[in-house]
Amino acid sequence: MSTVAERQFHLERELRAGIPAGQLRAYLQSQVDAAGRVVGAEALVRWEHPELGLVSPASFIPLAEETDLIVDVGNWMLDRICTLQGQGAFPATEGFRVSINISPRQFHQHDFVEHVQQTLARTGASPSALTFEVTESVLINDVSDVIQKMKTLSTLGIHFSLDDFGTGYASLTYVKDLPIHELKIDKAFVHEAPVNADSAALVESILAVARHMKLVVVAEGVETRAQVDFLQSRGHAVVYQGYLYGRPQDASGWLEQVKNPPGIACGNTRRGHA
Repeated sequence: MSTVAERQFHLERELRAGIPAGQLRAYLQSQVDAAGRVVGAEALVRWEHPELGLVSPASFIPLAEETDLIVDVGNWMLDRICTLQGQGAFPATEGFRVSINISPRQFHQHDFVEHVQQTLARTGASPSALTFEVTESVLINDVSDVIQKMKTLSTLGIHFSLDDFGTGYASLTYVKDLPIHELKIDKAFVHEAPVNADSAALVESILAVARHMKLVVVAEGVETRAQVDFLQSRGHAVVYQGYLYGRPQDASGWLEQVKNPPGIACGNTRRGHA
């Protein structure tokens, strides 16, 4: 235990120094419609350690979440994606959005909204090209404040996605009160839906909620054709994200691939209309 604690301490110290040293990297994973056309992407942070190479997110994200470092990581990613967007790096396709994960600790910063507004103004990014992914754990503190912040940012044009939908404690209680535009089905449900009746029922319930509330649905962790067939057979337009359609790539490589797709067109389509 002492060895693990010592390693975590050193990793935290090196991450704290690595963020201002420019060691973080933005990776992107495609989100596609039923025709395989790229309609968005999720931004995923990676840490390129000068000695260890790429450090697994499973190693440093939980560590960052236990400290204030997750705020620094989140702000870095927001700045990076907004800078790229402001430079016109992303497809100009109507409805194309980049999803950015917002941690509860970052969201609950007293100046979160002001920081977002300042970042947008400084980078020239279009808020209508951004989606903020939040989990239900953001609701643990001061729900009224959460709703107010989300409404303010929604007014700017930013969309909100409720990540890991169905795994939390208050999905249906709060989803009707929040300015949510998108539900993201947890990958565990996606993996099991074709072979597990309980998971299938949960996915069908999520699709039904989304259909009635006119919300976009993103299925993450899609790895097999059977999973796609299951979702498509339920009669709801779904946006797909997972290894079946591409692994996360560094931003420059991803942008180059989208500009010159290997047989997959980035068509003029709106993102996942319900």
